[in-house]
Amino acid sequence: MADALLGPAEIRDLAGRLGVAPTKKLGQNFVHDPNTVRRIVAAANLTPDDVVLEVGPGLGSLTLALLGAAAHVHAVEIDPALAAALPATVAGRADGAKLTVHPADALKVQAGLFDPAPTMLVANLPYNVAVPVVLHLLSVLPTLRGGLVMVQKEVADRLVAGPGSKVYGVPSVKLAWYSEARAAGRVPPAVFWPVPNVDSGLVAFTCRPAPVADVPRTAVFAVVDAAFAQRRKTLRAALAGWAGGADAAEKVLVGAGISPQARGESLTVEQFAAIATAASVSAANGKLSASGTRHEKANP
Repeated sequence: MADALLGPAEIRDLAGRLGVAPTKKLGQNFVHDPNTVRRIVAAANLTPDDVVLEVGPGLGSLTLALLGAAAHVHAVEIDPALAAALPATVAGRADGAKLTVHPADALKVQAGLFDPAPTMLVANLPYNVAVPVVLHLLSVLPTLRGGLVMVQKEVADRLVAGPGSKVYGVPSVKLAWYSEARAAGRVPPAVFWPVPNVDSGLVAFTCRPAPVADVPRTAVFAVVDAAFAQRRKTLRAALAGWAGGADAAEKVLVGAGISPQARGESLTVEQFAAIATAASVSAANGKLSASGTRHEKANP
């Protein structure tokens, strides 16, 4: 496999022959260091039975290494030229029968696109859409057991942050809904072409069942979005718009066992779920009360 991987000269030659120039619009930074590619695959802890989903394969650096470690690789590439060229790049370097290329936008794919179903997400993600892509794929691909993604270091820090951290926020909580995440290392700019002006970071995650089974994810995420939209405010104030007023927000928070003076950055994903659950209970009780009032008026 070592000889099959692409080095800096091969990356530039391949790009030249294809007439491909990396674009900021698509967030393209191609990995050209074989050792970095090997490191990513090793950190992913793949099994020979895993079916890998790779987003943004680009010129195929990581794809080649993944084909040597997994049963199958689904490569989702939004750039038509790169998607069309990938099978030819793989031919003669790896088992092309194990590769399926999908010319598609990763933010729009659904589970039915992939056969066999993916079990791991391993990708060098475009910086500009990394978080939306990860969260979308976790929401539509219940067969994923985990993954490893390379993203901008600042984004990596946010994804793995815990309550109380200065960078803990919406991405941290939403990823925690789906999985347990951890930092898996730093990647220097020099291994990319073109060279970005920031470091990258590896984020490993292991999928798990939702922390709370009786409240919809969308309801929990609505609370998270509201809480961090005004992160400097107390939850009583930050959730006022979501709850229908500050007093209503306080009532829900007390019902969830959370101080109205707390801030979103101090809450775990389980506590956000508790707020959504308390809101649901409060709404249900309100409907019952209204129903009872109407009933009494109809039957004096």
